[in-house]
Amino acid sequence: MKVINLTEPMPSSIKFYQINQWPLWALAFRPFFLAASVLAVFAMSYWLLILAGVAHWYLALPATLWHAHEMLFGFAGIVAMGFLLTAAQTWTGVPSVSGIKLCLLSVIWLAARLSFFIDIAGVEQLNLYIVSILQLAWWLAGIIILADMLIQAKSNHNYLFIVITSLLCALNMIFLSLVVLNKMSLALSVVDTGVLIMTLLVGVLAGRVVPFFTARGLNLSEQVRTPKLDKLVVFSSFFAITWFFMSQLFFSAMSTGWIFAWLASLHATRCVLWWQRGVLKVPLLWSLHLAYWALSVGLGLIALSFYSASILFKDALHLITVGTIGLMIIAMMVRVSHGHTGRALQVPTFISMAFVLIAFAAIVRSVLPPFLGHHLTWQLSALLWVLGFSLFLFHCAPILVNRRVDGRRG
Repeated sequence: MKVINLTEPMPSSIKFYQINQWPLWALAFRPFFLAASVLAVFAMSYWLLILAGVAHWYLALPATLWHAHEMLFGFAGIVAMGFLLTAAQTWTGVPSVSGIKLCLLSVIWLAARLSFFIDIAGVEQLNLYIVSILQLAWWLAGIIILADMLIQAKSNHNYLFIVITSLLCALNMIFLSLVVLNKMSLALSVVDTGVLIMTLLVGVLAGRVVPFFTARGLNLSEQVRTPKLDKLVVFSSFFAITWFFMSQLFFSAMSTGWIFAWLASLHATRCVLWWQRGVLKVPLLWSLHLAYWALSVGLGLIALSFYSASILFKDALHLITVGTIGLMIIAMMVRVSHGHTGRALQVPTFISMAFVLIAFAAIVRSVLPPFLGHHLTWQLSALLWVLGFSLFLFHCAPILVNRRVDGRRG
């Protein structure tokens, strides 16, 4: 195993053609977080214009499915891979992907985003085939790199991330295949399952970082540890995801509300155990705790949606997609962008406002539709999302493209 040398300084002068030396390609979090935030702003802005009737959708693929795919497999997918490929280097000491290879990975991801809009007369669904090839190539490359790092270091307790990312890859391919076959309702069910897989990833990562960050951020003598509960969350999540997937695709009569209620109670227990005085004074802490609370509440609302017509499944699910995944992502991207570039873990006030905007976007999208109407709340939520991630871009884009403040690599 080759041990990385994080203390080796970056060259003082870099030529424009020396791509391997560009700070942007030093670690996966840099281009992947930047790309994700740009997509979060522009894809959601386009979605907002479509909802407002200003922009027109001309592709055979329904705009709702494009929106679902890009937010889950495009946006959340690249953030997850960027975090894992960066964290794996810390976990294992094995160098992560960088330089030309990382640049190529980023180009493949970008090409997949743009390929949705290929529209050649007489060649039906060509864009979906191209997107499928590019997405598969991107997922497989990322998974292989991650697996190689973990296996080299014999990091057995992290193999779960190989399983989770492989499941996301598989669901991505199933989704695109169903769209090609014009099975749109099944494709949406696959997206819903993908969201649940992403909550499993959030649950595993949160179990590691939230108690740790809380202890460090508040200068506590020790962090809260719940190993048995952590394992129960993982096993229960896998069971709930499998049960839901089977019920949606094969056995519609299966009752699923009870398993989501059980899972919500487990996450709520973690929330209570992790809570500490002083969290509300630290934006990089309360944002993570709030995102995790949204997961528990969202799962609880999903459970109720199976028993009450007044609560819609999609509204409940969006409390998770926006309030948990969205808020957790923006909070973690800010923290990692600061921490992995040698900057202090302190954020300006407008970044706290970005967290608030995403939190309100979740509330508007999931709670207010019965009162304000679905169409209006979709637009308001999208606008709040765009504003929140625009603030992230304004603050973190310069950080992500420039070298560490201490001059080291990374």
